[in-house]
Amino acid sequence: MIKADLDSSTENNLKNVQNDKMAIFVMAEGRVRGALFNGTRFVNQARQQHNLGILETMIFGQAALCGALLIPTMKGKEHLTWRYDCDGPAKGFSIEADSSGFVRGYLFNDKIPLDKPLDSWDLKPFLGNGTMTMSTIHEGDKFARDSSVEILYQNITKDLAWFFQQSEQIQTAFNTSIFMNTKGEVTGAGGMFLQILPETGGNKKDGSNKESASNQKKNEELITNVENAFSAAPSLGKWFSENGTLDDIIFGLFEEFKPSVPVYRDIIFDCPCNKDFYLNYIKHLPQNDLTEIKNGKINPLEIVCRNCGSVYKIPLEEL
Repeated sequence: MIKADLDSSTENNLKNVQNDKMAIFVMAEGRVRGALFNGTRFVNQARQQHNLGILETMIFGQAALCGALLIPTMKGKEHLTWRYDCDGPAKGFSIEADSSGFVRGYLFNDKIPLDKPLDSWDLKPFLGNGTMTMSTIHEGDKFARDSSVEILYQNITKDLAWFFQQSEQIQTAFNTSIFMNTKGEVTGAGGMFLQILPETGGNKKDGSNKESASNQKKNEELITNVENAFSAAPSLGKWFSENGTLDDIIFGLFEEFKPSVPVYRDIIFDCPCNKDFYLNYIKHLPQNDLTEIKNGKINPLEIVCRNCGSVYKIPLEEL
């Protein structure tokens, strides 16, 4: 990826917030796992790479933050592609996330038409109905494994939680937030996810997994209390814009569940594309196509990576 430089105003804003970092935590004696991500620079970089407007940044930024939050759910070396195909003006998006810690992607329509000025951040009118597809591939797999569900809420975070409920039967919640100042600059961005994991093992002598009435009640109480704490989270974008920390959220909001943070890690908006990849691809086009390109008047060729907006200029004499 050709990393786009952030403008001076954005860099000044970033001096006033904590550095990007993701905290991966567990609590409630291992029954709950989660991640909290300060992605302020991450969203700004994604915006700069694709030269996005305010509305487009809100949609794509939320999608990219969700992509980052999917990384802690991965097992081993894994790569996933999440497509959100909808019939609203935004058309949807594609997000790729890799267990190594990078996220990339693009909006299907990065110039969304507006009939009137925005009066709220309700994105439902720009999304609409459609389907979500998650494609995952692990190291050594020959083919990706796909799973699709219908878009139910026309809300990125709720629909992603709905996917986990349908495909994996795991209670999951996502929360993303992007805070902009009066100039439309992103001064804070972040996301959080929680999963309540099922209890393992049997409860009876025969090893069956039927819950006793008391265990079922305790489980329901845990779910309710965790949901209440999750719902009480402040606006993460505003929190990080005011120099709030990851630990203050985790150990303050979830204190009763005795959280611990075994891992802090870096997540970046990045893309493995490079000029040599595209040069090699063009060289292996059918001979007729290659001859047509060489005889053309466009020199150098300009190839734009749709996943990161990088522009590669390839002189014809290199073909």
